[in-house]
Amino acid sequence: MSSTVTKSAEPATTDENAASAEPIRDWTKDANIFEYGSAANPTLNNIPVLVHPPELHERGDTRVIPFDTSEKLGDGGNVACTSPNLMASFLRINVGDGLGTQVPNATSQAFYVIRGSGKTIYRHDDGKEETIAWSTGDMLTVPVTSTEMTHICTSAEEHGGAALYWVHDEPLMDYLGATPVARKFEPTLYKNSDMLSKVEEIRHASGECHMKNRLGVLLGNAKCARTKTLTHVLWSLLNSIPGGTVQRPHRHSSVALDLCVAAEPGVYTLMGTEIDADGFIVDPIRCDWVRGGVFITPPGWWHSHHNESDDVAWVLPVQDAGLYTHQRTLDIRFVDDELALHRAGRIRGSSFAVDNRDYLEMVAVGARVDASVQSTDKDTGLRRVFTTPEGERSTQIGYKFVRALAASEAWASASSPDELHAAFEKIDTAAGGDGFISQNELKAYLEAENGAMPNDEFEILFRSIDLDGSGSIDFEEFCTFLVRRAE
Repeated sequence: MSSTVTKSAEPATTDENAASAEPIRDWTKDANIFEYGSAANPTLNNIPVLVHPPELHERGDTRVIPFDTSEKLGDGGNVACTSPNLMASFLRINVGDGLGTQVPNATSQAFYVIRGSGKTIYRHDDGKEETIAWSTGDMLTVPVTSTEMTHICTSAEEHGGAALYWVHDEPLMDYLGATPVARKFEPTLYKNSDMLSKVEEIRHASGECHMKNRLGVLLGNAKCARTKTLTHVLWSLLNSIPGGTVQRPHRHSSVALDLCVAAEPGVYTLMGTEIDADGFIVDPIRCDWVRGGVFITPPGWWHSHHNESDDVAWVLPVQDAGLYTHQRTLDIRFVDDELALHRAGRIRGSSFAVDNRDYLEMVAVGARVDASVQSTDKDTGLRRVFTTPEGERSTQIGYKFVRALAASEAWASASSPDELHAAFEKIDTAAGGDGFISQNELKAYLEAENGAMPNDEFEILFRSIDLDGSGSIDFEEFCTFLVRRAE
């Protein structure tokens, strides 16, 4: 950003104005002024719940098969789109064929291999070519590139050709009227074997994933370390649902373009705009999972995943949540947390809050804790006032430790990183402390202090702390939980 200061010229005389008379442009012709109450929430076409079936990529010629909903959205854009920010398509590539794709106005592209093996020839702007090999279950992400990429299928386990799920953000750039000029990341390949290996590592590390109904891996990029997202715009998760389980409703502000990677009959998603007092979706729409098919989950809709089969089902959602995470507007919520707040007589405007990491960072730059407002009564909780050294502003953050997690005086008075870590380590009892609290460790601690705890209540509690669904609680999640239980 830059600015300059100039001296204005002497005003022209009346004769000079007349001599150089030109039509005066009406700078106000596009200015609209609305009454706030009727215009603050304008009526836009809803994002539809639609399905892109797998039959489209299981037969036919080599081609791009777009999932274009632009007419239904009615946003008047110049490019095809599946959601306002994203465009999704299938690529069908017969064995021995090559298929070119080119979207020079996209900042991010993702290709997930539904089926088959092959390679992508990636061409740099200077003409240099590189080859990236892929096979079933791999994911390839590509930054802005003005040149065409060529995808070649060398083999396929069925249907005579490879199938790729392709998502990019050209609709977002079209809406902004912007052209990307900087590569925010490098081409990146996520191998299916590495993803599944990580899933197994998480399963064995927790030792009790049979108790959970969610086990998955979030795909991130080293250039997006802060947001932990696939790219600065795109977000993706390889998520599994064990047989005979239900993932309770949750919602988020981003659109999800969900690819069913594997599922037997009896696996489906319920979605709707409202939940009832018991946390069930009111008048839900049902989308059955079909391997290789894609369905849209609209932003802000509550949705739950159900697996009535005996086998594990897998889904790979691609969302524009990289952008929302950066903006702090993703606002992901889980139904049991929201019901607990409602029963306590509270409704929150956002799921974002200042957490204990913010407190530690404030201390690091010289923030002071006003000891006069610290309470030693665990029932009333601990209130801390943070003030900058200059005293120009202060933020008061209050929270109540859950009684079951505040058995010791040292814990309740923890105010430094060392004391907080010591409190965390009271539960992390693995040999030498592995830096994570497992379900067994937390349950053993709670029951030692408070007696037997019903499994269903414990699972709800554990899910509310385990924010990333990894099956274990790290130190940041532990601190965040303490603050989320603020009074």
